[in-house]
Amino acid sequence: METQEICIRTARLTDADAIAEITHQYAENGIMLKRAPENIIENIRNFFVAEVGGRVVGCCAISFFTLHLAEIRTLAVCERFKRMGVGSMLVEKAETILREEGVADAFVLTLAPRFFETLGYRSVSKEMFPQKIWRDCTNCPKLMSCDEIAMIKQLRQGG
Repeated sequence: METQEICIRTARLTDADAIAEITHQYAENGIMLKRAPENIIENIRNFFVAEVGGRVVGCCAISFFTLHLAEIRTLAVCERFKRMGVGSMLVEKAETILREEGVADAFVLTLAPRFFETLGYRSVSKEMFPQKIWRDCTNCPKLMSCDEIAMIKQLRQGG
């Protein structure tokens, strides 16, 4: 495969189907919850995509919880483009936007803690994020047996 440039950009409505397709593969494998296409469309301005040769090959989203705390979520990369730095580039883009918004801390719930450790995240208790549990986790089929690891990264001082 010849090397093509990876472009990270804010998602557009026309990317919703590609995001749904990529995240569907992760949901089928039990790695993330399934997201309805209308949910992706409703939240499209919170998504970033990785594009190679005009094709969306990865995505992630941000979700704000307080003025100082946000989640990086829905990180997914097409199998063919894994281990090429796409996931790291998506997380870095999300962190840049969060810093611009004045967010002090970013958190993730993940099944890939080693990946996030390489990006400066550290494991913490899920109980640190009651807002997340109230808003998103109460309808999750894994609520009582959640296997995700909570991790946090300080983006700026004084949050």
